[in-house]
Order: sequence, then C-alpha cells, then structure tokens
Amino acid sequence: MPSSTYAARRGELETYFDRTAAEAWMRLTSTAPVGRIRATVRAGRDEMRRTLLSCLPADLTGRRLLDAGCGTGALALEAARRGAHVTAIDLSSRLVSLAAERAAGDYGAGHVDFRTGDMQDPALGEFDHVVAMDSLIHYRAPDAVAVLEGLAARTRHSMLVTFAPRTPLLAAMHAIGQLFPRCNRSPAIEPVGEAWLTRLVASRLPGWQCGRTQRVTAGFYISQALELRRV
Repeated sequence: MPSSTYAARRGELETYFDRTAAEAWMRLTSTAPVGRIRATVRAGRDEMRRTLLSCLPADLTGRRLLDAGCGTGALALEAARRGAHVTAIDLSSRLVSLAAERAAGDYGAGHVDFRTGDMQDPALGEFDHVVAMDSLIHYRAPDAVAVLEGLAARTRHSMLVTFAPRTPLLAAMHAIGQLFPRCNRSPAIEPVGEAWLTRLVASRLPGWQCGRTQRVTAGFYISQALELRRV
C-alpha cells in the first residue's frame, strides 16, 4: 500500500502535469522551439532516454515492458518498434492522450497500451522489463524504493530507473526554484546519494542487484540512470 507521503506527492504530480504545466510539457516534448533553459532539459531527457534504451535488448520481440510514467510516450514507442508489448502508464490523462495521438498506432513490430493511472496497480500484470524515467525523482527515497519493491515482485529480468543525484549544482537549482511563486513551481525533486540508495535497494530488494549506472547532465537537467537486475 502507498504511504501517505507517496499518495500526497502523487496527487501533486497529477495536478501539475494535468493542469499547471500540461501545455509547457507538451511543447517541451515536441520539436517546437523552446527557450535556452528548456532546450537543455529537452536535450538531457533525449540523452537519458537513449541511455535507458541502451540497457534493454536490441530485440524485444515478445517481451512485456512497463513504461512507468510514460509522459508523451517517446520511450514506449521506441521499445514497441523493437518488438515489445508495452504498457505505458502515467498519472496525467492529458499527456497519455497526447502520447496516443502522437504514436498514431505506428508501433512497428510491437504494441503500446496507453493507460492513465498509478504505476503500482497490480492489475497491470507481470513484465519482463520496467522503465521508470524521471517518474520517481519527486518521491522520497523510501517511497521510491517501496514502489520498486512492488514492481520487482512482478518483473522477470530488469528495472531501469532514474534518480536525482545529490550534487551542489542540483542543490543550487532547487534554491533558485524557491524564488518562483508557489503556483508556478513544479513538485520538488528529492535528491538522493547514490551510495545510500544502492544500500537501500540491497536491503529491500533481495534477489536483485545494481548494474550499470550513468549520470546525464545537460544544463538544467541532471538525472542518473540505475539498472537493477534480477539474479
């Protein structure tokens, strides 16, 4: 069961991405011109998506993949074109609708089932791989690991997640963000130390081990990929 802090933050994220920032997010994830700061975020997200996809088999034919926090669906679509059967889920119904519209059924050899809801829903079934790109960075580390515990029980091979590394630059960005009016702020990112996170994963996810990790830094985008593998 989700904790009270997880549920509260989930509600904030749903409101933010469905209402406050929906138009900005749609533009950011398109090819439309954006300002300098958002351009760095776009470039960072593109690089992170490539990083996560590189951790998956080139041929995903017949494999089930959960895109947990799919946003506008770019990663889900690429996985489907490798042959995966993808369940792409996000809290924002507006972003999910846009994802399905952009995909236009062009899934290549695979398929994408776009859904609105919580990534923890057990009714989603079991998967070979789970990808959670920047969808857990707004949650406290214990809540994020609790989500991974639930997903691990239904995942056969690997989970690819990102977290916000605890760095001086990221701390400075958060301080700058506090200068904006509260109504214009995105839900806070929760930085975490890599060593502490890996110890927490080791203690809470028996039968899993940390694999490849890679940090992506592009201007105002800082995120770190972590591969978790079943052993």
